[in-house]
Amino acid sequence: MKKLFIKTYGCQMNVYDSARIADSLAPLGFVASATAQDADMVVLNTCHIREKAAEKVYSELGRLRRMKEERASRGESMVIAVAGCVAQAEGREITRRQSAVDIVVGPQSLHRFPELVARAARDASSALETDFAPEEKFDVLSASSGASAPTAFLTIQEGCDKFCTFCVVPYTRGAEYSRPAIQIEAEARRLVEHGAREITLLGQNVNAYRGEGPDGETWSLARLLQQLAEIDGLERLRYTTSHPRDMADDLIAAHGSLGKLMPHLHLPVQSGSDAVLAAMNRQHTRDHYLRLIERIREARADIAFSSDFIVGYPGETDADFEDTLALVRTVSYAQAFSFKYSRRPGTPAAAARKQVPEPVKSARLQELQGLLTTQQNAFGKACEGRRMPLLFEKAGRERGQAVGRSPYLQPVHVDGAFHLIGTMVDVQIDEALANSLRGSLLRPDCEQVPAH
Repeated sequence: MKKLFIKTYGCQMNVYDSARIADSLAPLGFVASATAQDADMVVLNTCHIREKAAEKVYSELGRLRRMKEERASRGESMVIAVAGCVAQAEGREITRRQSAVDIVVGPQSLHRFPELVARAARDASSALETDFAPEEKFDVLSASSGASAPTAFLTIQEGCDKFCTFCVVPYTRGAEYSRPAIQIEAEARRLVEHGAREITLLGQNVNAYRGEGPDGETWSLARLLQQLAEIDGLERLRYTTSHPRDMADDLIAAHGSLGKLMPHLHLPVQSGSDAVLAAMNRQHTRDHYLRLIERIREARADIAFSSDFIVGYPGETDADFEDTLALVRTVSYAQAFSFKYSRRPGTPAAAARKQVPEPVKSARLQELQGLLTTQQNAFGKACEGRRMPLLFEKAGRERGQAVGRSPYLQPVHVDGAFHLIGTMVDVQIDEALANSLRGSLLRPDCEQVPAH
């Protein structure tokens, strides 16, 4: 048996892809290793969405090169592979800058991993594969063995046609591609058979899903969700990440009609200023976004929202930033992710004039995050005293403790619940913490069980 170590950067789609890489290499005799030092093969599954992402990869490759040399001095080998979006963006430049790399493979060519391993061993040279062929990738990788955890990710759509001026995804993941619905349902059923009770559907623009249905028609995300909701044993459905332009009427309605679709929606807005949104090529306005929020809340009153924000985008004025703060106050988010704008090489915004000074970006981010944290804490506080269904996922830090997720995606720590991992149980929410909740089990007669 050979040992495999995969380091995953970035989004849940990379987490999904890393699992598929491990599946594809298992027939070659590779088993998981806890550390890179002990591995016969190390894979860096990379993300290119943040500034200096490539440089971080090169720094890690320098460390791996030294490990590889140490293993060689003992007569042992190590294969080093770079996968994902940095591999797609950098290509042959990776092996030019770091000769210790044996394999470079883009996110749409992961199904060719076993072939590339064999080619690198046979030719004693680096193997490069960065073609765009997502349909081939899913035809091969969809036959995975499935998960053994209560929650699972399932990629249904890849690529993006929106071309936001700050984003590299269209260049590293390619055009939008939606998997056939029958293929997705088959994988979902396998996941449930292996213990999954909650499935999160993934896509760069997941609500742009337009896949072929078994009836020959083009299915929307709403139609796909309806089909998956019929799977026995599947208790919960989620999807991420969405684009405001693709929140169709039937998807909004699904939030009110599908009980298995959780009342939490991640809907990135990026900015509250129409001027900045136009410069970003977001293809939606502030008013369009706010009307969407209102319509979704009309469909499901208890829904909670999370979002993404970029501050300090080129040309952003104080008035533009105030528009963002005003939008946040209007919506009131349960969670959010916020970042300072950073240049992504090759994107239009990277060459834009009127770059915002770093101290201004930092000050704006601090103010925005302060407001978002206040809203998140208020949402958590409002959960205190409520009874919520929890899907217990894993052991907690304390003896006998288990951690589950609320319908709103919050982690909830519950004492004495270790034996309930993998099950759905109602709990009492006792206390809101900084980034999680603390709860307690209920007796069969619905009285609270004291914590020990």
